[in-house]
Amino acid sequence: MGKLLVTGGAGFIGSNLVDELIAQGHDVVVVDNLLTGKKENLNPLAQFYELDIRNLKDLEFVFSETKPEFVFHLAAGYLVQSLENPQRDAEINIIGTINLIALCLKHQVKKIIYSNSGGASYGEPEKIPITEDHPIHPLTPYGASKYAGEMYLYMYHKTHGLDYVALRYANIYGPRQDPKLEGGVISIFIDAILNDKPLKIFGDGRQTRDYCYVGDVVKANITAMSKCAPGGHHVATSIETSVVNLLDKIKKIMEKEISPEFKPPRVGDCQRAVFDISKIEETLGWKPSISLEEGIRKTLEWQRGK
Repeated sequence: MGKLLVTGGAGFIGSNLVDELIAQGHDVVVVDNLLTGKKENLNPLAQFYELDIRNLKDLEFVFSETKPEFVFHLAAGYLVQSLENPQRDAEINIIGTINLIALCLKHQVKKIIYSNSGGASYGEPEKIPITEDHPIHPLTPYGASKYAGEMYLYMYHKTHGLDYVALRYANIYGPRQDPKLEGGVISIFIDAILNDKPLKIFGDGRQTRDYCYVGDVVKANITAMSKCAPGGHHVATSIETSVVNLLDKIKKIMEKEISPEFKPPRVGDCQRAVFDISKIEETLGWKPSISLEEGIRKTLEWQRGK
């Protein structure tokens, strides 16, 4: 097999994916602007290009030099930044994705595997569990721009035959998640308890999420390479866990007693989110294998070591 290109390969999910691809013997190229990605996450065996996916000329150079067969697109803006600067968010998530699509077509890439956000795209769910045909009602610029990227892939698949799979993630957690960024509630809670920081919960803590371990997400990405299944697929567990219940699990594992501070809810936060995964089980033969408790232990072990 030829080279595999991973955008965002120095980030949380991307770097875990790169490590596994290299462990399986693949030749991997990483593109990352190191805005949220970190040099320390980079696998030394990967070919690294520090650049921004908004820069078509720089991307064109990488494609011409490396000639990737498959592209894993994980580079993205992030939710809080999208509220502060929706123009920049659209440039990264929409223009950056269009740049990649254009180059995938030009250089005859076999498939692009796109990382999308499940919760951010659907907004407040009309039905639980959420299925892939649920209405799209994003509550943030990030949710709108990430789904727009998926729609461009659908359109180019229909009009130009570009093969793609869109993976719509639940709440992903695990080693290398940065507790300084929003969204990673498990790493944030662990970091607060380890370092005796105030532990904040936004809202009443009864809001629910579907927590999926990063190692399972990596497996979903790799499985998507070889299976023909264009369209959106949930990468989740179908298990609904409230924030207060999650904190109880973490406290029990860490053997610590701590009282959280309750803060006003954040803009764009939905009350419930849990995803149906029957489609990905059927089409890709993927299902999660790491329980929440086991995943928390693995994440804790990494954060303690750090």
